[in-house]
Formats: sequence, C-alpha cells, structure tokens
Amino acid sequence: MTEKPETPALGYEQARDELVAVVQQLETGGVGLEESIALWERGEHLATICQTWLDGARERLAAASGTDHED
Repeated sequence: MTEKPETPALGYEQARDELVAVVQQLETGGVGLEESIALWERGEHLATICQTWLDGARERLAAASGTDHED
C-alpha cells in the first residue's frame, strides 16, 4: 500500500498566487539579503505545495481513466 502525501493546508490557487507574488518581489529587488532569503525559502515551500497538488491531480486522473502513469 502506497502512502499518500498529506493534503497541504493551502489550496493550489492560493499557493500559486502567493508564489507569483513572491517571484515578482524577488525580481523587482529592493529588499535586503535577509528578506530575499526568507522570500526564496517561502517560494520553495509554495512550489512544493503546488507540486503536491499537481501530483495528486495527476494520480486522480490516472485512477479515473484506469491508467497507471508514473513519470
């Protein structure tokens, strides 16, 4: 039996929107090193949440269509 990853507290759209804002803030610059590092870490966390949602959706689609898609 395979363990399913825990569903993230943030929804996909919320995590994606926040990730976009973080990326824009980093691209714009004007923040200090400490804040840049904190933003980067937050972005990494948000990207992981988004990937978890996408992986779960892929698994559900594969199960619904009767295919086993492992990439």
